[in-house]
Amino acid sequence: MKVLSILLISAALVSCGVAVTLDYDKKIDFSQYTVYNFYPEIDSGLNELDNKRIIKAIDSVFQRQGYKKSNANQFHINFYAKESLSNSRNTIGIGVGGGGRNVGVGVSGGIPIGGKVINQTLTIDFIDTTRDMLIWQVIAEGKLKEKATPGEKEAYYIKVVEKALKNYPPK
Repeated sequence: MKVLSILLISAALVSCGVAVTLDYDKKIDFSQYTVYNFYPEIDSGLNELDNKRIIKAIDSVFQRQGYKKSNANQFHINFYAKESLSNSRNTIGIGVGGGGRNVGVGVSGGIPIGGKVINQTLTIDFIDTTRDMLIWQVIAEGKLKEKATPGEKEAYYIKVVEKALKNYPPK
């Protein structure tokens, strides 16, 4: 029973992973960028509370890495999201079978669990303010429960942003 519960928990954690795609200008010396800020008007497609959660998560990661937030910045950060709703792919399988005299019959089916999920693609752009050009972009794809609590949303965005910014600055 212990092994089964460990496997179920492991499967749940793996299924909640975030996929990240990264692109940047290889000619840029990213060590010159130490001061950042967000665009004054972010049109992310998310609600204001989610915008604040993402900004807080990015601020937290950057301040731990020694970056400064200021209006006299070297690069702006912009982000936007695309979302779609789908049914959870998690199911519980039930099967019934019987047989005798070299004949077997079976019926099985899956019962969906977990409700609907939001498939979200979050794009974060870094734009050089002096040259007004995109220098770094990351796209993070993840899943969030449709009826997630504020605490679950905050934990989700922290996880997504930390994974998305893991490779910034590029080596």
